[in-house]
Amino acid sequence: MNFEQCHAAFIQDHAQKRTGERKGRLERGHREAEKLFCLNVWWALHSNFVNLHPEYEVLDWKGHSFFCDFAWITSAVKLIIEIKGFGPHVRDMDRQKYCNELNRETFLTGMGFQVISFAFDDVAYRPELCTALLRLVLSRYQSAASPVSLNNVMEREIIRLAFTLGRPLRPVDIENHLGINHRTAVRTLQTLCASGIFEAEARKSGKYVVRYHIRQDAIQYL
Repeated sequence: MNFEQCHAAFIQDHAQKRTGERKGRLERGHREAEKLFCLNVWWALHSNFVNLHPEYEVLDWKGHSFFCDFAWITSAVKLIIEIKGFGPHVRDMDRQKYCNELNRETFLTGMGFQVISFAFDDVAYRPELCTALLRLVLSRYQSAASPVSLNNVMEREIIRLAFTLGRPLRPVDIENHLGINHRTAVRTLQTLCASGIFEAEARKSGKYVVRYHIRQDAIQYL
């Protein structure tokens, strides 16, 4: 099935399982922004909507019901995904609404959900960034089931380490983080340089490489 057919079946399937306000909210709430996310971001990654729930109902700390744009529920993760437009989420938000939104996200985290948000403008006009960021989040839960080699897992972890440290990497950083020997650390960094993900920096003499800088677009490799 193409996207339109799969998306229509996806919404119809959830609508048939719901009644009352849950069904009404799906009909009213799943609009342009949510469909664009489905097309530009989720479909681009998965080409299906397995385990994705639109207009997902949860309770807040007061026991009040509210609906999240999407939830991705598997045995390994409970992920809430929100698509936020500038108007309702920034321009038109007062102090109390702002506090409530932050408290809600903190409460959901405490209840075992991971909450991530995308700006509508990015979903509509820069979906490749959203796709890369979502792939990064999901890879933490899918790596065990993905047919990747040990070298690929190691390379991804080195890229994550570089973003986490926020500075150029040295081989000793890799050795301490992954528990590998110096030769393996250097060889893996050289492979990443050959792939264009890192750039090597040599001493002033130019004889020895001492640090490795990660390229700004390296997130696409995670």
